[in-house]
Amino acid sequence: MGSTFGLNTVDWEQRVDVDRLRRERLARVKALLEESELGALLCFDMANIRYITATHIGTWAMDKLARFSLLMRDAEPIVWDFGSAARHHDRYCPWLEGRSPAGISTMRGAMSPESGRAEDVAEKVRHELEARGLLGEPLGVDVIEPPVWFALQRAGIEIADGQQLMQRARVIKTRDEITLLDTACMMVDSAYEELYKKLAPGLRENECVGIVSKKLYDMGSEHVEGVNAISGERCSPHPHVYSDRALRPGDPAYFDILHSYLGYRTCYYRTFAVGSASPALVDAYKRCRDLLDRAIALVRPGVTTAEVASVWPRAEEFGFPNEEAAFALQFGHGVGLSIWEKPIISRLVSLDHPETIEEGMVFALETFWPASDGWSAARIEEQLVVTADGCEVITRFPAEDLMVAGREHYYTAHGQLPGVRETQSNLNRIPQADALASDGGAPERAQ
Repeated sequence: MGSTFGLNTVDWEQRVDVDRLRRERLARVKALLEESELGALLCFDMANIRYITATHIGTWAMDKLARFSLLMRDAEPIVWDFGSAARHHDRYCPWLEGRSPAGISTMRGAMSPESGRAEDVAEKVRHELEARGLLGEPLGVDVIEPPVWFALQRAGIEIADGQQLMQRARVIKTRDEITLLDTACMMVDSAYEELYKKLAPGLRENECVGIVSKKLYDMGSEHVEGVNAISGERCSPHPHVYSDRALRPGDPAYFDILHSYLGYRTCYYRTFAVGSASPALVDAYKRCRDLLDRAIALVRPGVTTAEVASVWPRAEEFGFPNEEAAFALQFGHGVGLSIWEKPIISRLVSLDHPETIEEGMVFALETFWPASDGWSAARIEEQLVVTADGCEVITRFPAEDLMVAGREHYYTAHGQLPGVRETQSNLNRIPQADALASDGGAPERAQ
């Protein structure tokens, strides 16, 4: 069973060993590079740069493609970084041993082509490859700006796909990565507890995002990547973005909390009912939970992603014309330094192109079911670690049954309002309404 610890460093308990984390991640990439046809690996994706070099300069830089690292066969990694960040690495990242010169790409084309930044990147890389006798070998690249690609080609460098090598390296987690992923989930457990206590009519989706974000940052989150807060009529179809809609009595509300602790992510859905739940939502939640549990029950080493995806319904069975239109509603995806890593589990790709599940993988399984009322829906997600003989779920906020939030507000003259009820009050008084209608509307006689 996985373990979570306090977030401080102590001398009396072995917690995350960050030195071992750095060594084991780099060793995985080096081994795969040695087995491949590539001579070196050039990375611009910040998650890949962090995995290889254990450097990070803040989430503001994630979409800039400005910094880059180079890992060559039989060599230690080099990272060219953003201005003074390079000097910071030189001072505080001794494992780099000075291999952190300044370097900057085109910043997604913001620097003019005439500035020569793309050619400068290509020349830096070409110089290192030539010094190692690797100039004639393919260079694996993860993501790249077109001007840099063209400049590398003009420098005589053959470019190849480096994404798959990095995906293979990151798909099996080290013991410290698993602890960090478990810890990140623990923090979301706490955020859901805070959110559950505060859900009530009048609270807006954007305020829910604020509640969750504050709790996570107070606990030490490095980055709240996003909080999907979806309620009421917005639940079906799933819009994948929060709004300023206010919650109403009887609303369904589901949330996906994505954040990182020391770089390691969560993807963690829960569905609630506000005050009470309609029979249609209760039924949708049960169907959603059943689909998820059938998939979890299959997870163990040796099982394929096709076997897991096959227990989920076809897109046409829940209102979509094809699998592409329903993509990510019945879904599985690896979680690590990014939220979408290998393995991907989906009827769109897994049935015809299965991959084998292995011990040490960490992935999320998420399901969705639209309610029969045509507007509400349920969405649940569990993050799990593949063990030697099965799996362990590391998302622990209760989800085996639909949770009703805001219950302390709803008492009537005759006792507590039922947890399962229609959102429209008149529909919960059918016997009384029938009596009124048959008796000519005389309230005293109907009573």
